[in-house]
Amino acid sequence: MHTSLHHTLAPAQGLPARLRTVLALLLAWLPTALPAQQPEQLPPDSVTVSLVTFYPGQESFSIYGHTELRVVQQGRDWYYNYGVFDFETPGFVWRFVTGDAEYLCVPVPSQYALVGMEGRRMVEQRLNLTPDEARRVADMLLVNALPDNRSYHYRYLTDNCSTRPRDILEAALQADSLDYGPAPRPSLTYRQMMGIYGRNYAWQQFGIDLVLGSQLDRPLTYREQMFIPMVFMQAVGQATVQRQGRTVPLVAQSRVVVDTSEQGLVLPPTPWWCSPLAATLLLLALAVALTMRDMRRRRTTRWFDCLLYTVLAAIGSVITFLVLCSQHEALWPNWNLLWANPLAWLPAIGVWWLPRSRRLLVRYHWFNAALVLLTLLLWPLVPQSANPAFFPLMAASLLRSLAAPFARA
Repeated sequence: MHTSLHHTLAPAQGLPARLRTVLALLLAWLPTALPAQQPEQLPPDSVTVSLVTFYPGQESFSIYGHTELRVVQQGRDWYYNYGVFDFETPGFVWRFVTGDAEYLCVPVPSQYALVGMEGRRMVEQRLNLTPDEARRVADMLLVNALPDNRSYHYRYLTDNCSTRPRDILEAALQADSLDYGPAPRPSLTYRQMMGIYGRNYAWQQFGIDLVLGSQLDRPLTYREQMFIPMVFMQAVGQATVQRQGRTVPLVAQSRVVVDTSEQGLVLPPTPWWCSPLAATLLLLALAVALTMRDMRRRRTTRWFDCLLYTVLAAIGSVITFLVLCSQHEALWPNWNLLWANPLAWLPAIGVWWLPRSRRLLVRYHWFNAALVLLTLLLWPLVPQSANPAFFPLMAASLLRSLAAPFARA
């Protein structure tokens, strides 16, 4: 759960601003609200545990869905949410950018379970747990929600609102007795899965493909795929456990609490003419037209080179900053640095200092042309998927670098 678009890769849930005060009061009140007795003194047969899945929301940070665990115990009905953060924390934006953000485990009273989730499809799966297993889940959640324990180091691929409940259930069930069955879609990669849920958000996916490197393209096990809440829900729905030599389903009962679209509340697809591919194709067409004119005149269209290489340099600078300064996952190696890197600041700025910078720029352009050409030719061998919009950018850079050495200063 979070409050702004900074969480474009995170399958967690957003909290409306009007509820920040309520959340703050809830967090302050939580230590006194927790039961005073020791967990082992609670009657185990009074505990029921459910996996609750919210389908995608409309905001870009909610398109991957959200998972919570519901515990009903001795008249208390709590939804444990691992997707909460305090945006008011000093330096939060910087900490999030550098991968140092802390999220919270917060038990939300049942009467607030749908706040901020209005209109999103909600499925509850009551788990077929023994009294001891249900009590272990409740105890672990209770301990996780204590003030000294409730914060954790968030990781958008491996430690999020979906993987935390998965780990708790496996610990309570003892994972060797739990069988999720075969993956419906084996060998998917992180990038492919994020692309499935982000397909209507073309610019968001373009940004993900730019800054996240080849670690996003390795095949995933079924368990790793469960970083997406809906995949975890499907896995739990077909999972079985071994008890006294018998195989029993993990889910005792499943019900649709909010019966809306299985596609969630996602926005319509980005119109083709507003997509990154359309924008980069337009840039390439402009590069072709201006280069043909420049070759006839043996001149350089400075404003265009400044624009093009500023874009490439800015992309490369962001990628470089994240690689060097961020703890986020899957940033390195990133093969996009071959065609978009900070060296592009040389032509972006130097084009305005011709002819004094000509010798340096000619060397840069020959180097860049060779590097981009090799990148285009050898990309099928690179262990990293490329967004289709990357190739017009590469072609425009190659074209301008090939033409620049032949222009008069």
